[in-house]
Amino acid sequence: HDHRVDFTAQNVYKGLAGFFAIFSDHDTGDESTGFRLPGGDFDVPMILADKVFDSNGQIFFDLFNFDGVLGDKFTVNGKIQPFLQVHPRRYRFRILDGGPSRFYQLFLTDLNNLSRVIPFEHISNDGNLLPQSVTVNNVLLSVSERCDVIVDFSNMAGTSIYLENRLPQFSGTGPSGGVLPAGLVNLLVRFDVVLPTVGDGSLPPPYTFFPAPTPTAAELSAARTRLWTFDSSGDQWVVNDRLFDPNVVMANPTEGTSEIWVLQNDGGEWSHPIHIHFEEFQMLSRNGRTPTTIERGRKDVARLGPDDQVKVFLRFRDFVGRYPIHCHNTVHEDHAMMARWDIVPA
Repeated sequence: HDHRVDFTAQNVYKGLAGFFAIFSDHDTGDESTGFRLPGGDFDVPMILADKVFDSNGQIFFDLFNFDGVLGDKFTVNGKIQPFLQVHPRRYRFRILDGGPSRFYQLFLTDLNNLSRVIPFEHISNDGNLLPQSVTVNNVLLSVSERCDVIVDFSNMAGTSIYLENRLPQFSGTGPSGGVLPAGLVNLLVRFDVVLPTVGDGSLPPPYTFFPAPTPTAAELSAARTRLWTFDSSGDQWVVNDRLFDPNVVMANPTEGTSEIWVLQNDGGEWSHPIHIHFEEFQMLSRNGRTPTTIERGRKDVARLGPDDQVKVFLRFRDFVGRYPIHCHNTVHEDHAMMARWDIVPA
């Protein structure tokens, strides 16, 4: 999406966002080569976004809400609660939380059997394949986080399965806690397993991809540590107690070095998805504890809940330049929760 200062949330909310799928010699998009993941028509991108509509059916954006905009209608790829007819085979879904302010906890739900557990095979986050896939029964996403999951419909012919959000959230503050029961109201998309049986050239899980480039003890010892705090100030939002000023450089790591960044939520009850541009990181700890297997993969968004502290490791390897770090609740971003940092030549 674009990054116009003070207008990012409006532009994203009105639909100016999309996917840029990248393939490689290993993740080829062809089921007969590389990792042999579901490809072609069986590789489906989905942008999740909630909207508010006025009495004329037009999208409404509240310019005076600085906390975060939540909708009462859920859309997937711009359609309100759509359906997708699928074959009884494996599919890959690339899912993006398009915001602007809602978090999701996604489950697969069978309305005819609410106790049924239908797994996801989680293979990627923020555009990076995990070292190994992880079988999970739900996926948690904050704004701008991405995940790739494999869903196997091969034993579900003739049924309808729903992608459902069970995470309660009533304001831009963030999730209100807990998980909703299955089958209430937040059904995002219906998968109708009604198409005929076809060949499936993809491999079944589990999958093994590439080892994570885990920092060595020497790298960690040599790395400079920087603290980034995220908080509110009056009606605006601040990073390290400063409103965004594009002319102020708040960090200047040197090309070819590595650093540890401490991302600290000083905002009390608020949640902030923190996005670091350009360089992807590896999470070292969350509140002093080892991150989950999924969070240990390469990422560019760190989800900060109330009073959370996350430590990440970054390598500044290839390029110099000017980049931002910001909250990806885009309403917070537009109200000054962003900072500039530069990579300077060695």
